[in-house]
Amino acid sequence: MPATPTRRAAAPRDQAHGLRQLFAGRPSCFVPLVHNPHVGDTGVVMERLCAAFATLGLRTLVVDAADTASPPHELAGVDLAACIEPLSPQVSYLAARGLAMNYLDGRATLTGFLEALRGAAPQADVVLLHAGALDLRRMFIGATPRPVLLAGAGADSLTHAYTSMKLLSQRLGALAYGLVVAGDVSARRARRMADRLDDCADHFLGAALRDLAVVDTLAPPHAPLGADLRRLAAGLVAPPGPAAAVNGLAELPAPRTPERRPPAAGRLN
Repeated sequence: MPATPTRRAAAPRDQAHGLRQLFAGRPSCFVPLVHNPHVGDTGVVMERLCAAFATLGLRTLVVDAADTASPPHELAGVDLAACIEPLSPQVSYLAARGLAMNYLDGRATLTGFLEALRGAAPQADVVLLHAGALDLRRMFIGATPRPVLLAGAGADSLTHAYTSMKLLSQRLGALAYGLVVAGDVSARRARRMADRLDDCADHFLGAALRDLAVVDTLAPPHAPLGADLRRLAAGLVAPPGPAAAVNGLAELPAPRTPERRPPAAGRLN
């Protein structure tokens, strides 16, 4: 009787198809977005990151646990899943200011919060967790996350981004970071900011920026995603490899003339 030929898995048709295969049956990937009080319109950044993950066929749970977030629903301590608000087929949202402290354990860690999120949203491929560096260092003890730092037009924002990088590098051993520069900032200026942060990170911490993206918070809500943001998003959810950003920093698009828009509507503001 002839042997039954062994079926081989189909080769990925494209990057998005490959990532969907990668995530099939796997637990959620946590993406820490480090809160920066000197950066406004963080909600727009989260919206654009969700859109970038959606282009990869991934569903995202946004957990806003920053000090500026809305307080959690009163039932969050009883039924966390019931407090998750669907915003679209690809995106859901959980207001979580102060919620993580409910999971503080005897070792002063908040790792139980991550497990609770996995259980509450098992359908999410990505959990975009917006929180301050002090909370993130307690949530990810025993893990080495790939944090995304935020910076804006002001010099104070870059100083705060470096301070957060220093804390997470020393406490968690996280040495590879993404950087999103948000606001009415030109590509050239964003590059200078990233180079400055990268130089300090390399010299003092042994850390590095893996990807850089600019989010124009003044652009129309449905403006096309920049290649830099798509590349950053893909790098956050895919295993590191040679396809990472060239020279450690992603190529930025040519500067755009920003178009003023009203503040974005929705729960991510």
